[in-house]
Amino acid sequence: MTAAVEALVSGLGIDIDPELLVLALTHRSFAHEAGGIPTNERLEFLGDTVLGLVVTEALYRRHPELPEGDLAKMRAATVSQRALARIARSLHLGDYVLLGKGESHSGGADKDSILSDTLEAVFGAAYLCHGLEPARALVERLVDPTLEMAADLGAGLDWKTSLQERAALLGLGAPQYICEGEGPDHARTFTATVLLDGRAYGVGTGAAKKHAEQDAAEAAYRTLEAEAARSAKRS
Repeated sequence: MTAAVEALVSGLGIDIDPELLVLALTHRSFAHEAGGIPTNERLEFLGDTVLGLVVTEALYRRHPELPEGDLAKMRAATVSQRALARIARSLHLGDYVLLGKGESHSGGADKDSILSDTLEAVFGAAYLCHGLEPARALVERLVDPTLEMAADLGAGLDWKTSLQERAALLGLGAPQYICEGEGPDHARTFTATVLLDGRAYGVGTGAAKKHAEQDAAEAAYRTLEAEAARSAKRS
């Protein structure tokens, strides 16, 4: 494991105590099979707070003209599971995560939920080792491209809110979400269907209910856009 830790530290560009880094990489499925050793969940909890603080402050300083609502949407897009998983993949973080056999065989090393949680745990480990400012530098370096893109995402900042606003304008009422999950707790997949005025407009999937609903909302929003475009052409 030492060589793997050294390779990851090199990619992160910051020294992290090897034992703490291994803890940050320890998924609960591995910990369970290893007899109940500590997991990365406490570090994830800490790292989530560090990430939120750094991103919130960065957005506040970079966009003095924007109201709180827009900043909140940009923050949500920046720290979303999908966005963090993309960053984790750029670091090949999935190659280093310690997973149980079942989770490993089911493709856990490339699941958005596991990758994003592990990245947050790494942020937590960096904070414990060096304090806020070095941890801030790490977070900003990794999330900065996402922060820049967030300013241009428009409706994609929050698909559920955007869909609700569009549906209200069209007189379709509030979106209703039907969500079902399948699979074991450690590898659960959710499928969400969004209804507008009783009609299914979009379906989405994800490792968490909220992510499946966001995917469904995006699909429904794009359906409404396509219908509006076809209506405009007929006119």
